Amino acid sequence: MSDSPEVAVSPLVAEPKPPVGVDPTRASIARVYDAFLNGKDNYAIDRAVLAQVQEHMPTAQELAFENRGFLTRACRFLVLEAKIDQFLDLGSGLPTAENVHQVVQRINSEAEVVYVDNDPVVLAHGRALLEANEHCRFIAEDIFEPKAILSNEVITRKIDFTRPLALVQSGTLHHYSGPKDRPAQIMREYIEALPSGSFVVLSHFFDPENEYSSTARDAEQAFLHSPMGSGTFRTQAQLLELFAGLELVEPGLVRCADWWPDGPRLRPLTAAQRCIAGAVGRKP
Repeated sequence: MSDSPEVAVSPLVAEPKPPVGVDPTRASIARVYDAFLNGKDNYAIDRAVLAQVQEHMPTAQELAFENRGFLTRACRFLVLEAKIDQFLDLGSGLPTAENVHQVVQRINSEAEVVYVDNDPVVLAHGRALLEANEHCRFIAEDIFEPKAILSNEVITRKIDFTRPLALVQSGTLHHYSGPKDRPAQIMREYIEALPSGSFVVLSHFFDPENEYSSTARDAEQAFLHSPMGSGTFRTQAQLLELFAGLELVEPGLVRCADWWPDGPRLRPLTAAQRCIAGAVGRKP
């Protein structure tokens, strides 16, 4: 995924020397997400995005935590109940606890996982992490270009498109900054290429069109006008367009926090928890 234009920032603390090819003065989607998750692989420019969004949505970090929890539960369901043994994770981001391969290979040690990202920090970390895992690969491609992904030599070698697979778009499409109708087109291209019985896991920033809508739109403007420059919140109807041709697994398209939670809810949802949604769809 691409970065935003250069913005000068003077870090408040000494920053580690960046890896080759990494510009610490430009916000990175992967590093901003890492900052939201309280990670350490980010720079002052990335933390500035978090601070800017928090001005409008103080609980903004829960966007990332709910997204990660949904992804974990969805992948666990697919490998355990649906018996899916190959996963294509698009825009995977920096390695954190409970990556897709950790979730699924804990249940099926031979499950194949291919991660796709084009952030240089992500690639460096990912390839180092997976060096000894023969059932994982990390490749550099633009996830918003389905033709390039679907023809990639590593993907076509590791993923068998004659058998059901899981395609993961977790917290990615809200960072597409081109034409507004393009995300639905991107998903149509991917879904058309999937064999019958495949699944799509997708989460996205959400405008609930209720009393929390203004908070969602304020956060959207904060994202769009931050050094990162992306972060679109879509409505229920707009998100359903991304699942065209799929049958949604119960409970359908819901807030990430409501997709098969691990236990009873003891506290009311925060604004951020109400503003990110997800679903799992199956191709007939």
